[in-house]
Amino acid sequence: MKIVVGADPLGLELKDKIKKHLTESGHEVADVGTQSADQPVLYIDAADRVAQYVQSGDAQFGIVICGTGVGVSIIANKHKGVYCICAQSQWIARESRIINNANVLALGGRVVGESMANDIVDTFIHTEWLQDCDEAKAARLSKLFDQVTAFENR
Repeated sequence: MKIVVGADPLGLELKDKIKKHLTESGHEVADVGTQSADQPVLYIDAADRVAQYVQSGDAQFGIVICGTGVGVSIIANKHKGVYCICAQSQWIARESRIINNANVLALGGRVVGESMANDIVDTFIHTEWLQDCDEAKAARLSKLFDQVTAFENR
């Protein structure tokens, strides 16, 4: 699976750990954010780059990281077809994939540690939209998702 990651300086350390985890798990990872402390990429630019990657279909999922995860999630969500959630738990990551068809995960480099972040990432990328939903629930969620895309087109 191809995943794009990007972080500002406050997310650099966690981004590098997640990138290593994903690569060791066999995923192809593109890194479009801060590469070193002496060459910072602002959170706005990192999130924009990740969102564009996902929007274009060049990556199935994106991961954006800043100090809290909030700033990058706001920017990523400005892109049509990008559904970014800020998660601090596996439960949030799982439910956001199943219910909201989220495709970008925002994390806070100052909020979650490496082990928890890797668990959240794994849950996010291995959970399918509508996973384990019965037919009626899947139909309701699909209809709601159609409404979300209609909002984007206004």
